[in-house]
Amino acid sequence: MTRQPNILWADDEIDVLKPHILFLEGKDYKVTGVNSGNEALEEIEKQAFDVVFLDENMPGLNGIETLQRMKEKKPHLPVIMITKSEEEHIMEEAIGSKISDYLIKPVNPNQILLAVKKVLDGKRLLSEKAMLDYQKEFREIGMKLMDRMDFDLWCEVYKRLVFWDIELRNSEDQSMQDVLNMQFEDANRQFGKFVENGYEGWIAKGDSDDVPLMSHRVLPSILPEVLEDTYGRPVYLVVIDNLRMDQWATIEPLLKDSFRTVENRSYLSILPTSTQYARNALFAGMMPADIHRVTPNYWRTEDDEGSKNQFEEKLLEGLLGRLGIEGKTSYHKVTNLAAGRKLVDSFYETKGEVLTTVVYNFVDMLSHARTDMDVIKELADDEAAYRGLTLTWFEHSALKELFDKMAEAGGRVIVTTDHGTVRVRQEVKVRGDRSTNSNLRYKVGKNLGYERSEVFECLDPEKFGLPKQNLSTGYVFARDRDFFVYPNNYHQFVKYFKDTFQHGGVSLEEMVVPLAILDAK
Repeated sequence: MTRQPNILWADDEIDVLKPHILFLEGKDYKVTGVNSGNEALEEIEKQAFDVVFLDENMPGLNGIETLQRMKEKKPHLPVIMITKSEEEHIMEEAIGSKISDYLIKPVNPNQILLAVKKVLDGKRLLSEKAMLDYQKEFREIGMKLMDRMDFDLWCEVYKRLVFWDIELRNSEDQSMQDVLNMQFEDANRQFGKFVENGYEGWIAKGDSDDVPLMSHRVLPSILPEVLEDTYGRPVYLVVIDNLRMDQWATIEPLLKDSFRTVENRSYLSILPTSTQYARNALFAGMMPADIHRVTPNYWRTEDDEGSKNQFEEKLLEGLLGRLGIEGKTSYHKVTNLAAGRKLVDSFYETKGEVLTTVVYNFVDMLSHARTDMDVIKELADDEAAYRGLTLTWFEHSALKELFDKMAEAGGRVIVTTDHGTVRVRQEVKVRGDRSTNSNLRYKVGKNLGYERSEVFECLDPEKFGLPKQNLSTGYVFARDRDFFVYPNNYHQFVKYFKDTFQHGGVSLEEMVVPLAILDAK
């Protein structure tokens, strides 16, 4: 049986409000009336209330004073302030004390009922509306998934799925979330077919307008135009490593006060969706095979020790030179808190630069920590928690401070990433020799063993724009939520890596990534 909601109403003319109280009681609310702020404070110590109506203009302890003391005792107790005054400073003081709503006398019973429902039932009502709205869109998305879609339409569908995933996570009805999860899985299967059918052709067509915007074409496509359109304002390129679309949707609202969004689009990360390939391609403006051929000193093979992307700055310098971009530029890679703080403190040194590039690695570190550290696994045990952890970090990060400084400088900011990440569920067996790479979402080698039906196979790397270490080198990519496991210690590795966030393969979450242009307000 549902518990009867309990309301406290404090007003020095509480007897005059008896009709309102009877009206609420007729709607199955329990109402306790008191005549003063002191009585209200005593009552909240005696029993639990779901919401408080508080008159602002009471003799003795007035409404604002009562509110402040009430919040000290019960900080999460919803309070609705009622007043005859419309003076702005009173409203500001009440809002600053975290009231839930604000009503001006005289109030009628329906106003009171609506205020109660907003506070007590708001979450449920929003949840129910979200479920109804998704039910309406479910069929529309399903019809699109059955049709032939181009990349722009895939971006639209993916963004809608991300939107509903965020909306329905707050729903109390798990069944609708389950329906969305099934539709997401279907979308990933269909997207995989879209990529497998088109990828080789997209690489072959190069800069043709009828292919998706891919990693190596992003900066050549947008940098010259952005730099030409800024009229002397500073331009910043911020690459947040390993950033999923839903994570960007979560942190972008925190930038709304400082920036307006000029453009919010997506691009297709190349395969493999890993830093070594995708981010090098982004900064070089070339596919990995071309980097290997044109600037072999700046390419590291899978067998090489150490970082595989240590020449990003050199690759970017080469690209800027080919694009004819002149003037002072700088490149900054942030891989830890100290480096982020140092960049914030020395940000003034970027004044006068035509382009300042910042690579921020936190999200990638979070992804790897999610695999390696039990405490992070508990904090980010699914996509919603992963988003929440990213949001909490960003709110208090040096990166947020960097964005604030970019806004203060009146700059234009290009925000993007190199690839996303996907939570893996289903193991797929592969075999390889000692030289085979360790990534769970793609494998490259000369003696790979696998079931062809279980992977996206690339036997001719050059057709995928990938370097070929020897004549028999081949690549395989995991689909959907699969991950590769060797037969040795099979069950141990399956248990360890299942439900971790990985990247390198074919999925919406890894390949369709954010690309936004922001202007300081």
